[in-house]
Amino acid sequence: MCIILPACRQAGIMKPIQIYKRDGSLVHFDQSRITTAIYKAAASVGGHNKGLTQELSDKVVSFLENKFPDTIPSVEDIQDIVEKVLIEKGHAKTAKAYILYRQKRTEIRDRDRETEKQAVEENVPYKKLWQVLCWNVDHSCDTIKKLNERIANGTFQKLIKDAETTYNEDISNVGSEIIKNKDKIKVVIIAGPSSSGKTTTTLKLKEKLKKEDIDLVTLNIDNYFFDIDMHPKDEYGDYDFETPEALDLNLINKHLSSLIQGKTVKTPRFDFKTGLCQKEMDKMGLKPNQIILIDTLHGLYDKMTESIPSDEKFKLYIETFCQIKDNDGNFVRWADIRLLRRMIRDYRYRNYDPLKTVGHWHYVRRAEMKHIIPFISKTNYILNGALSYELPILRHHIIHSFPSIIEHYKNDPSRQDAYIRAKRVYELLKSVKEVEDDSCVPKDSLLREFVGGECL
Repeated sequence: MCIILPACRQAGIMKPIQIYKRDGSLVHFDQSRITTAIYKAAASVGGHNKGLTQELSDKVVSFLENKFPDTIPSVEDIQDIVEKVLIEKGHAKTAKAYILYRQKRTEIRDRDRETEKQAVEENVPYKKLWQVLCWNVDHSCDTIKKLNERIANGTFQKLIKDAETTYNEDISNVGSEIIKNKDKIKVVIIAGPSSSGKTTTTLKLKEKLKKEDIDLVTLNIDNYFFDIDMHPKDEYGDYDFETPEALDLNLINKHLSSLIQGKTVKTPRFDFKTGLCQKEMDKMGLKPNQIILIDTLHGLYDKMTESIPSDEKFKLYIETFCQIKDNDGNFVRWADIRLLRRMIRDYRYRNYDPLKTVGHWHYVRRAEMKHIIPFISKTNYILNGALSYELPILRHHIIHSFPSIIEHYKNDPSRQDAYIRAKRVYELLKSVKEVEDDSCVPKDSLLREFVGGECL
């Protein structure tokens, strides 16, 4: 049965408040999605009349009320009605654009579904996920409800301690693997998606290896960016720094090969303020006890280190394998955890508006799916960078930013991805009890990399 709001019933408006998605799940009806779709179709053929767009959207809703008085419509039902209204009201060009867009989106969904299915089957580290899930179950934090209960019953600090111990043990295991093969390994690669915790993990791994007289020497990949004028802007005015092709891969490989051969190289230096790369700025060479460290988003990308034999590289992959279910029974998205971390870090350390971080996230995710996820299965070790206790603390630092972000992107037809993402993460944060005092989080915790107060 179609669910009607009491206020709408009193006003004589039989507006549905739920619809069926393509996967069969029920979601809240949002007329702004219809309005946005019509506006985008109209804009593609030169129409920018927002008032007329709203009128057409209202007619679609009116048609829905009449056609589905006692049942819940599907997304496909609504799209069929949009086409019908556009044609009947004389907007043939807009209708054609909408139909073509709908067809294109269907093709993209089918292609992405097949790609994602293949990526999941080949690259998801099920063994690691199972270990993390079991740990969460054993520590009563595998759901938001249980996490909130640990805050309420005073055992939250114990959860922090246990989570930190497990993370440090994981790093110790990585160090042991490198130490065992120190005579063969020439390059250590620490890779993973944005805000997975690479910086803290790298620093802690360095500390462990230093005790065994092994020194990791960083080759700063960020200095190998091409000049900014070689990076095209998109329609939003953003530069895409998230792709490995933004780096001088040939020069990286040339320097790696030379360093391993015992030669000295002159590395470039990239200035993020001017967007210019200065060539041959800093001398770099290796001592007998030193191993090259590559700490970068795209370290697993084959072309970045193709000059080095595979058996001379140790590849560590880090990801936020959260494995906590929300109040609807769905696992919290790993990428949403990382988005929250990056929003906080960007604002705290880079004076970068959280609004822009959310708006830029489509670049991050696209690059991850293309240049990181496909290579997970080729790593030597997979490390969990998620901390089971972090959501209540992340909430305190960033939840206040979401209402304005949602409002900003709500009516922007070109940024619906940002709007949907912000709404989803905001709903997640609202379900979590807030922890304002994070003094119980160790100063050397991975979480400090984002919320501040670190000692590393």
